[in-house]
Amino acid sequence: MYKMSNNPTSKFQDVPWKHRFFSSMIGFAVNFSRRSDGTINRYIMNLFDFKAPPSQQPFDGVKTSDTVVDATRNLYFRLFLPSLNQDDDVPVIVYFHGGGFAYLSASSIPCDDFCRRLCKKTGAVIISVNYRLAPEHKYPSQYDDGFDVLKFIDDNANAKNLPLNVNLKQCFIAGDSAGGNLAHHVAVKACEYGLRNVKLIGLIAIQPFFGGEERTESGTRIVDAPMISVKGTDWLWKAFLPEGSDRNHPACNVFGPKSVDDISRLKFPATMVVVGGFDPMHDWQIRLSNGIPKYYELNRCISKWLG
Repeated sequence: MYKMSNNPTSKFQDVPWKHRFFSSMIGFAVNFSRRSDGTINRYIMNLFDFKAPPSQQPFDGVKTSDTVVDATRNLYFRLFLPSLNQDDDVPVIVYFHGGGFAYLSASSIPCDDFCRRLCKKTGAVIISVNYRLAPEHKYPSQYDDGFDVLKFIDDNANAKNLPLNVNLKQCFIAGDSAGGNLAHHVAVKACEYGLRNVKLIGLIAIQPFFGGEERTESGTRIVDAPMISVKGTDWLWKAFLPEGSDRNHPACNVFGPKSVDDISRLKFPATMVVVGGFDPMHDWQIRLSNGIPKYYELNRCISKWLG
């Protein structure tokens, strides 16, 4: 199924003011916290990155708790439980937040709020992964963290931290921006590994963060996006990728000249790619969606803005 916005080249002024305000504020913090030496001033960024604590008491119909997977690397996940859903076979969504691999966390208010709304609207159990950040931790740290959470869930399928009515055979993996990139690569690792109790049946990549050495039309045309620019994405890739790598690294350019993953050999989950109409990475997202239909079922949704 294909759905395209009537006006994919809309200006930022068409976006609702609340989104414009939040996006501009985070964009300012991101730009101001980046240092010329490739590091991030975490003190400045934390002034803008407000956190939400877990809530054992239902808030807006959802309860949350944190489960530690590995304290040495601050690897944990925030569990979102719909307080009114008593049905059997409740599906699970393992979610990876965005932030260019370098910003935000599972407890950041925007990430917490999004997963809470997703839990309430879908009735699914949401597992939001808190992974390590670049540039302090470069590739493949984030992929390893994401996969280790999946293995932890697989190994502890009957643990008390998951409700009894959860059906791990109906597990989706999802993420936005860098989280969409993470979801894709973690799904590849999971398919190669062969989980025992968790079955991935769907992947949802929301405006996934991919790229390459080539300059695309959308990167040239969309210059007033609120939180990201081509210059900004170049900085983030350099902070994330191994030293000496370029943007054709397979973590960035999945179907590029250095690609190593042949997913046609895998039983890959059905996938939906949500392509942002007002995103400099629009063309790379289209290329991702065009590159994978021959391998597995695909729905593509192109939207002007994700509200």
